[in-house]
Amino acid sequence: MTLLAIFIWLGWGLAATGLTWYCLQAAREITYVTLADGRRQERTIPFLLRLLLPLTPNLFRLLMHPFFDRSRDLAEKRLVAAGFDGLLDGREFVALKYLLTLVFGSLWLILLQGAGKLLPTVADNTLNLSLLGIFVLYMYPVFWLKQALAARHRSIQRALPFVLDLLTLSVEAGMDFMSALQRNCERRKLDALNEELIRMIREIQLGTPRRVALASMSKRVDLADLRSVTYSLIQADELGVSIGAILRIQAEQMRQRRFDRAERLANEAPVKLLGPLMLFIFPCVFIILLGPILQQSVGRLF
Repeated sequence: MTLLAIFIWLGWGLAATGLTWYCLQAAREITYVTLADGRRQERTIPFLLRLLLPLTPNLFRLLMHPFFDRSRDLAEKRLVAAGFDGLLDGREFVALKYLLTLVFGSLWLILLQGAGKLLPTVADNTLNLSLLGIFVLYMYPVFWLKQALAARHRSIQRALPFVLDLLTLSVEAGMDFMSALQRNCERRKLDALNEELIRMIREIQLGTPRRVALASMSKRVDLADLRSVTYSLIQADELGVSIGAILRIQAEQMRQRRFDRAERLANEAPVKLLGPLMLFIFPCVFIILLGPILQQSVGRLF
């Protein structure tokens, strides 16, 4: 083996070792967001996105073009609503989509070329598999963010009726709304709704009017149930209506909406069960009933 070949193999070995070390460091990294009261809360970012996140500044100049304005703004809005404010911004998210497609898409094409030499079926469908892989890689960050946003919205929907009940009892017992809200945030566990309420309280403490802080929280979370509550509180504040009565009405409406959602999901369950029923249960029944007959027929033939 020549000296040049030794150096080449040594370089490949060092590159593989460095890449492995970087992947292990990215896998062990824990990402946090800082809440309005200074506490840190863990947020999970997929492993593939964490690998490419340090490379995103290389695309910032390109992504500042007006062509990407709508994508950046939409990604920024969804990231804030999903609770990743301060951890990821719109530029980084859009950059991750293109980096994921470029880096792992290239690896996918190389893998398909290698598999095509061994499997004729892969070689015949290389173009379709390439396009499918690139599309999945490009849309993967979008699917992840959509899932994270839906999970956060479900958490807020579950907690909202309970929080409204506590606020109603506190206000009707003689506490003012802000004191009841602050005590509720201190006594309850830290969840998605509590995080948003803490941020709203901190904005009010810094001098933001309560109406503006409520409207800002509604716009930030972008959830219909929370929007209904905040607009009712803003209207009560403007008209001088009792907040206790508004809270009680909203709590009853939230419980009714939760019941309606549960009833709708229960009605959808039979339709969703048709797929597994047709794919798995009917073939099993067919095998159980006709299996002995087929066995006897095969035994007579042989």
